[in-house]
Amino acid sequence: MGVPLSQMWTVATYVLGKKLRGVTHYPVVLMLEPLFRCNLACAGCGKIQHPAEILRKHLSVDECLSAVDECGAPMVSIPGGEPLLHPQIDEIVAGIVARKKYVYLCTNALLLEKHLHRFKPSKYLSFSVHMDGPREEHDLAVCREGTYDIAARAIKAAIAGGFRVTTNTTLFDNAQPERLRTFFDEMAEIGVEGMMISPGYSYEKAPDQEHFLKRRKTVTLFRQVLENASRRWRFNQSPLFLLFLQGKWNLECTPWGNPTYNLFGWQKPCYLIQEGYAQSFRELIETTVWKNYGRKSGNLKCADCMVHCGYEPTAVSQTFGSWRGFLQTAKLVLFGARGGGPTEPEFVLTPLGGREDDEHSAHAPAGRERELAKTYQLPIVTAR
Repeated sequence: MGVPLSQMWTVATYVLGKKLRGVTHYPVVLMLEPLFRCNLACAGCGKIQHPAEILRKHLSVDECLSAVDECGAPMVSIPGGEPLLHPQIDEIVAGIVARKKYVYLCTNALLLEKHLHRFKPSKYLSFSVHMDGPREEHDLAVCREGTYDIAARAIKAAIAGGFRVTTNTTLFDNAQPERLRTFFDEMAEIGVEGMMISPGYSYEKAPDQEHFLKRRKTVTLFRQVLENASRRWRFNQSPLFLLFLQGKWNLECTPWGNPTYNLFGWQKPCYLIQEGYAQSFRELIETTVWKNYGRKSGNLKCADCMVHCGYEPTAVSQTFGSWRGFLQTAKLVLFGARGGGPTEPEFVLTPLGGREDDEHSAHAPAGRERELAKTYQLPIVTAR
């Protein structure tokens, strides 16, 4: 598993502390967007479709650090846009590290080598480099040739400089499982600490609306990719989330787990959907009608979403919130997140029993099972 023990311990004690105090809505990762501006225009991105006057703006160092303090999450992800375009990104990162928060600076790495000298290696800092598959697929996804080679060279330079480096790969329905497996081998060979994988979310304003994954295709693809996974592959995410992507573990979305702060304030309800903003984190938590979001809500924007920012916090909570989740995670850490089995889901992706916490009940009423399978476009099956 590509997560340092110190980071795992920090997150575990944080989650357990919240549970012992009876807190139900708490953040795990703050998504801090200091700017929307980017030096790429990826076809599947919906984050750069703002007017020019907005793209020219960025959050101040004080605004960023105040959001970190207000939120209180043990981890901070800095997406964008391209964070390295921020003139004071090094000061922002240094301030977060000084607070002993684990920070992932998400970057396309086109400017990484140029700016490496502005940062200091730390166990609290990781560069999360967007690598959307092998060379051809990556360059196609970001709509510019040559970006894979630049990013790969920057990864090697950062690792040589003593920095933690992870990768972030977003998959669409044109992904080829065997080529992805080769890509994971390449990243392992380069020496990245861990890899993060996730299906793409269908941003309304993204130029390419044709290649976002539906739920059934997501499960099929990730089973094909992770089946008999190499032990060299290290994933920088919860093993339970990897099972969820394969249709082998039930998770419900916790959109408050990865709250977003950007130029407009605290985004409602999550990083992926824009339905207004709150002026404080407390207002976000207390005034957002959370039941209107997630797979069970009936919200069409959530119907096919299986993205990490909604479901990874649930996986983390289950890992440290129940013996079943903890033991399953330990098993996966020891023996690997292997897909196994056929390439079709064995379980419909919702609780089949009478209790919401019974993820894999084998006693589902036949009529209910058929209804759920039809609703989520999955084959009608029986848990074994």
